[in-house]
Amino acid sequence: MTPATKTSTASLRIVEGAEAARAEVIGRQPFTEIELPEAQQTSITELWGEPLSATEHVARIIAEVAAEGDAAVARYSQRFDGSSYDTIEVSRDEMGEAFATVPQEQLDAVEFAVNRVRQYHRAQLEHGPQSFDARGTGMIVRPLQRVGIYMTGSDAALPSSVIHTAVPGSVAGVDELIGVTAAMPDGRVNPLKLVAARLAGVHRVFRASGPQAIAALAFGTETIPRVDKIYGPGNIFVTLAKQQMFGRVGIDAIYGPTETLVIADESARIDLVAADLLAQAEHDKLSTSVLITNSREVAEAVAREVEVQLETLERGEIARAAITRGGAVVVADLNQAVELANEFAPEHLCLLVAEPDELLPQVRHAGGIFVGESSPEVLGDYTAGPSHVMPTGGAARFASPLSVLDFLKITSTVRFDEHELERQGPYAALLARSEGLTAHASSIERRIEGK
Repeated sequence: MTPATKTSTASLRIVEGAEAARAEVIGRQPFTEIELPEAQQTSITELWGEPLSATEHVARIIAEVAAEGDAAVARYSQRFDGSSYDTIEVSRDEMGEAFATVPQEQLDAVEFAVNRVRQYHRAQLEHGPQSFDARGTGMIVRPLQRVGIYMTGSDAALPSSVIHTAVPGSVAGVDELIGVTAAMPDGRVNPLKLVAARLAGVHRVFRASGPQAIAALAFGTETIPRVDKIYGPGNIFVTLAKQQMFGRVGIDAIYGPTETLVIADESARIDLVAADLLAQAEHDKLSTSVLITNSREVAEAVAREVEVQLETLERGEIARAAITRGGAVVVADLNQAVELANEFAPEHLCLLVAEPDELLPQVRHAGGIFVGESSPEVLGDYTAGPSHVMPTGGAARFASPLSVLDFLKITSTVRFDEHELERQGPYAALLARSEGLTAHASSIERRIEGK
């Protein structure tokens, strides 16, 4: 096997060797630097009367929300969503109608998923940080007071994303969860999304989407309350808005398009490998699906199977575009496969190999690891339990999936008696004077001298 051989095979390209993998498959461009599609760029130019970057476009929307509040939120949300409505907040009647509209089998599925995710995060909370007070110092662990849940999805409702974003906050004990979401053309919010929001613990839902929704949550408007932190994935404009609002409000993370890396050997079922690659590819044309295998035959067979399965998908055009962004990499052995996987640090890592437990200890960087053919990543999207909101773009090198910990904050406490003050004080005062901070030193010395 030569170190850098490439073969074009319909949608799924095949390369050989680590060098070719880095150059052509697992290399990344920052999500926020991706060039906008022509239609979006044209729309931005028409809106502002001049060509603007995505960053400039988002900044102008944020400024108008800061100045105009609800009026700007409604204006831009309705323009971009193609919707029309008079009331921003979803009423109790509309919420009730949603429960009456959603078929029972879908309601059962939502309830099942909510319960699974809630059970997992309750166990996670039990293993999380606890308040303590020891020898005069300690910490208080409290949930945040009010948070915003960006309920992503416009063309697709994505109730699963609502569940996986809101349930950890509900389990953590957040006082108030505020949901924002795109409306449908008639002004209603997708009923399945409303059902998911209510069962997941969201207290209020507002018709607001895109950067204007992020700005509304950060500033507060006449109708939408200001929150302490904003959670949830969204498109590039939502992501840029979260970046620009960070500091005024907390954010969970910066999320880019979804990505999956599958490590497979000759024992893997070819149709399952292809299915796992396509499951994430159908999300978005900017999604990335990567196969790493120690078998050229497996790579070629998967490439053929991808073509077969693409023809059966409702979102086949989207999936095909995404598949071309990734590729299949043939490596010398599975150890090298894990090495490249760690380098890529994928959101999802699927181990479709004969002995996955032998590889598991070597995995250092992944948002979630799906071990064996009976643990497909799609279960993680819906019912497995851990939040499917995971680090993307290589952030798994330093970041974690969304969890109850993201909805908690720690306050340090210091409570000493006079003896401890006198024991520590001279050292602290000496350090303060060595830094030239005489007021600091005086604050301590006055206490000790006044005894």
